[in-house]
Amino acid sequence: MFLAQEIIRKKRDGKALSTAEIQFFVNGITHNTVSEGQIAALGMAVYFNDMNMDERIALTSAMRDSGTVLDWSGLSLNGPIIDKHSTGGVGDVISLMLGPMAAACGGYVPMISGRGLGHTGGTLDKFDAIPGYQTEPSSELFRKVVKEAGVAIIGQTGDLVPADKRFYSIRDNTATVESISLITASILSKKLAAGLDALAMDVKVGSGAFMPTYEASAELAKSITAVANGAGTKTTALLTDMNQVLASCAGNAVEVREAINFLTGTYRNPRLYEVTMGLCAEMLVLGGIAQNDAEARTKLNTVLDNGKAAEIFGRMVAGLGGPTDFVESYDKYLPHSPIVRPVYASKQGFAHSMDTRQLGLAVVTLGGGRRKPGDALDYSVGLTEVCALGDEISTDKPLAVIHAQTEQGFEEAAEAVRSAIEIGESTPEKTPEIYQYIRAEDL
Repeated sequence: MFLAQEIIRKKRDGKALSTAEIQFFVNGITHNTVSEGQIAALGMAVYFNDMNMDERIALTSAMRDSGTVLDWSGLSLNGPIIDKHSTGGVGDVISLMLGPMAAACGGYVPMISGRGLGHTGGTLDKFDAIPGYQTEPSSELFRKVVKEAGVAIIGQTGDLVPADKRFYSIRDNTATVESISLITASILSKKLAAGLDALAMDVKVGSGAFMPTYEASAELAKSITAVANGAGTKTTALLTDMNQVLASCAGNAVEVREAINFLTGTYRNPRLYEVTMGLCAEMLVLGGIAQNDAEARTKLNTVLDNGKAAEIFGRMVAGLGGPTDFVESYDKYLPHSPIVRPVYASKQGFAHSMDTRQLGLAVVTLGGGRRKPGDALDYSVGLTEVCALGDEISTDKPLAVIHAQTEQGFEEAAEAVRSAIEIGESTPEKTPEIYQYIRAEDL
């Protein structure tokens, strides 16, 4: 029998907690037998004294097991359960293409996603722009669509990882969110509760990233890789660039349009293609669908070019209640803004740097993101044709096209876009789309 206050004292004094102590405390979070004050105290103790890898694995595993852990063995699936998770970005529409692409190659992708908060867009918000699509289906429908389409992208159900829900809200209110140990456990407990065989983790770096520096992003990527593999799920983390908007757009309906155009081959933004292929190829290799990166990329390009990935996207949308002809007629179903107009720079030159976070907040200002949880969204608004770093900017080439509901909304967004993109006299040094792969064998 343990006492919560003794566990807090031990961590306060910088000592390592045992697996049994961590399981006891997480059980108390789940069943309300430890108080908010005690949870906050442990969060602060971990924030200042950190956790070693064994503690992180124990915390992640205990939180994963605090609710239902999905079990796919009864469905007789003929491929691995694979997934990806991102730390969040602007114009990060990857999940919408990657899930169907991986499924088309023989994987099963039960992707449990989140909503946007702050400057980052949420995958579920993009799907909410599709009429009829159920982001919170019954577990029976979720399993049916995973089996039949190979992929289902939905929201977190109430019985998955209840410990994280309580712990995170208290951390948010007590300034202990920015702990690598606690971030690792929060992200991974939710992902591993999906019963995965393999996971590719997309950790963003740059002006639109969640972590403030490259070093912090790299530290988080290493922690996630070590803990996930230690908890029994094959995982690789990729450090990817978020110094500019990833897709050509940012917003909800506009990103769904870009995803369909990507899947059908109408238009594939080169940067978006590189990161999507890097993550998806890693999923196929970890899941045993491909022997190596080259073979995985060949398979992925095949399912993009023969239309199979687009077909699976359509099957998932229809299976979860959306239109049966969505891929063919998406523009008929997605909402449109009344004002669609370009914004120009005050001078000519080259797009030299971008405050990507500021561009994400411009979408929030337009009504496409939340200032606080529960805010209603306008799915039609956003930015399209966003310039890329190095682009020549002139009266013929705008910084972006703004989709707004009102003239005031347009003017506010235009001002934000102009201040977020710096125009220089020369092209900036090119940065890679993927900086580094962090695999278990590298740690």
